[in-house]
Amino acid sequence: MSAVNDSRQGADSERWRVLSLLCLAVVLSLTTWFSATAILPELKQELALGSDAEAWLTNGVQVGFVLGALAASLVNLPDLVRLSRLMAAAALVAALANASLLVHPDAGGAIVARIVTGAALAGVYPPALKLVATWFTRDRGLALGAVIGALTIGSALPHLFRAALSALDWRLVVAAASLATATGALLFLLFAREGPYPFGRAVFEPSRIGQVFREKPLLLANLGYLGHMWELYAMWAWLLAYTRAAFEAQAIGTAATASLATFVVVTSGILGCLLGGYLSDRIGRTLTTAGMMIVSGGCAVLMGLVFTGPLWLFMLVAIVWGISVIGDSAQFSAAVTELADRRFVGTALSVQLGAGFALTVLAIWLTPRFADLIGGWRWAFLLLVPGPLLGAVAMLWLRNLPESVNMAGGLR
Repeated sequence: MSAVNDSRQGADSERWRVLSLLCLAVVLSLTTWFSATAILPELKQELALGSDAEAWLTNGVQVGFVLGALAASLVNLPDLVRLSRLMAAAALVAALANASLLVHPDAGGAIVARIVTGAALAGVYPPALKLVATWFTRDRGLALGAVIGALTIGSALPHLFRAALSALDWRLVVAAASLATATGALLFLLFAREGPYPFGRAVFEPSRIGQVFREKPLLLANLGYLGHMWELYAMWAWLLAYTRAAFEAQAIGTAATASLATFVVVTSGILGCLLGGYLSDRIGRTLTTAGMMIVSGGCAVLMGLVFTGPLWLFMLVAIVWGISVIGDSAQFSAAVTELADRRFVGTALSVQLGAGFALTVLAIWLTPRFADLIGGWRWAFLLLVPGPLLGAVAMLWLRNLPESVNMAGGLR
């Protein structure tokens, strides 16, 4: 009996060790996602960007990610290349594409670099989720939440780089993000390996796409995800601009202070990711996701009310939003793996991912235009509110369907 217990404890220790190393590699690799957003004011001046070019520089990563994810699905790349090598190579390409911003490109060249960066990151984030899932049957929600938390920290790091290096050239932010991503590539190559619970081939079959939309449980889970994605990346992408405008209205802080505040808000999302994983494994995915979206949608409204301060209240609302806006993210993909016919889980996940990130392109593009239309940033995030509210309705509707008992061990 002692030998059996020792074996179980060893396996338990190993899976958490692998999760920790993978999360570190994801943190480092995802620094390139918002590296241009963190220095957008400097790039706007350096490259003489117009409003359209500015939006597409922010959106380039989203567009590239959609293209990369769909291309990888069409050829079933994760089934053809060992995951450790795929993630290492993809992270290295992302680092090189991001570093190309240092060679004085024009606006077009910078946008292409961002698209390539996004396409490369499609070879990091989805495979990382798949690899972690091979180590966890128990506590899978928590483990996937940890990976999303790592993505959150990585996305926020460029804002910390900008805050710390505010007195220095913006190129140091790009260089720091590129170096971090290259280090992540090395960690993937050395330490990423599949666990004892591998998946079968998750094949993308275009002929099955219609089935995803015909089956009500899958349709509702995807509507929930779309509502979540409408809000998430637009909030992350424009939070720095919003915070700068708010600090100007409050006559406080500097550009570096706004970058630091943005880093704190986005990084707080790791608490939401861990909380979302914990709750979904205990009270169910539908209640967890609906609750998170109701809170985040409410915060999007409150941001306008606290725009002019006081500072402590502005930051409190922003941090609660940062926690809730990402806390449910991993649970939508987990729900699809539990609701879909196992013969086309790969197709269902590809459709969800592609549709969700494609929607972020529209939300990111519209948000600054909405701000211009209404005369400033103060109420701009009202544009995002319908997403989480409609998503919450979809997930609560799903909860009332008999198929929902297939999620999270019957906890719906």
